[in-house]
Amino acid sequence: MSKLVTASRLDNVNYDIRGKVQQEANHMIAEGIDVLKLNIGNPAAFQMWAPPHTHDAIREHLQEAEGYSDSRGLLVARQAVADYCVKRKRIEGVTADDVFMGNGVSELIQMTLTALLNKGDEVLIPSPDYPLWTACVILEQGTPVYYACDEESDWNPDIADIRRKITDKTRAIVLINPNNPTGAIYDDEALKEIAQIAREHDLIILSDETYDRVIMDGLPHTSIAALAPDVVTLTFNGLSKSHRLCGYRVGWVVVCGPKEGTEEFREGLYLLASMRLCANVNGQYVVPDALADEGPDPVMMPGGRAWEQRNAIWESINEIPGVSAVKPKATFYIFPKIDLKKYPIHDDEQFALDFLHQKHILVVNGTGFNWPEHDHFRIVFLAEAEKLRYAARELGDFLEGYHQD
Repeated sequence: MSKLVTASRLDNVNYDIRGKVQQEANHMIAEGIDVLKLNIGNPAAFQMWAPPHTHDAIREHLQEAEGYSDSRGLLVARQAVADYCVKRKRIEGVTADDVFMGNGVSELIQMTLTALLNKGDEVLIPSPDYPLWTACVILEQGTPVYYACDEESDWNPDIADIRRKITDKTRAIVLINPNNPTGAIYDDEALKEIAQIAREHDLIILSDETYDRVIMDGLPHTSIAALAPDVVTLTFNGLSKSHRLCGYRVGWVVVCGPKEGTEEFREGLYLLASMRLCANVNGQYVVPDALADEGPDPVMMPGGRAWEQRNAIWESINEIPGVSAVKPKATFYIFPKIDLKKYPIHDDEQFALDFLHQKHILVVNGTGFNWPEHDHFRIVFLAEAEKLRYAARELGDFLEGYHQD
């Protein structure tokens, strides 16, 4: 037979979080080498388990979950999401009919972009981004256009840069708030300005809010859909991170804003949802109980495990000469910066590989998040605080004698 090759549409698709550096780490592990994996936000891998009441909901509905659900999702799950949007996020007018359940947010991002984009359509995406957004835009033959987020302003979006990047081909603006990989929470003023840009240019807002309940220091989070009821906004969320249920693949997208004029798009989403039959039914039964819990997550509160780990890595990173990081306000990630005048790195993927080989610690290079320079990397701070302090000490030792040819 002829040589089996991939389709050309994959030529520019990358996902470095599980890419070349992780594959090398897997080879090392297979050879018996211990590797501290700080590259993937998978709480269960660090024994950070889901709340016990979610297990009860799964067990209670196990037999009921044997059959398919409605392609949009279970009504009880969709109604719980709608109630959450209205009561907790202050988004006006959301009903169960506006909600589509999915096998995690990842599936819904691809479904949404499949329904939305024509060849050549441009989508404004933050830099740094979560790379799935870029990958899915490319797969749908769209064009990702990056707007800057400002490290000096707590990684808030650069509004002027967003305005500069808009063309007659721009279709949508992506927000990732709270942000992966920076841990930022966007302030209300920035959100209002982005909503105004969407109004002026008749753009759709795609708001990835997966980490809206993974927030520290008692800080608030505002959903942009609550500030812009007159703008069509697709709001993505799920239980993978907030309730540490990654493996159950429970996500949803809510079509917010004016219903008039969105009918054809909604039909397209329903068609795509029907083609994959339905989302994981067992996981959907967890949603009503999970979203009814209004109390703060103890692991995110002062003295809680994630809170302590965030502080440990932030303090330790900033003690390394020539390395700095903005303190994350949310998520499980920190995005440190390396002073390239002190450490002349020109290939951050090679930096990550060399660090892995020498210190057996796995991180993700910043260009993997479509950051334009080779001066950042991402650390997942799900490991115990002492392991994170150890990783920072090893990083400092590594950089002290490191150079690239």
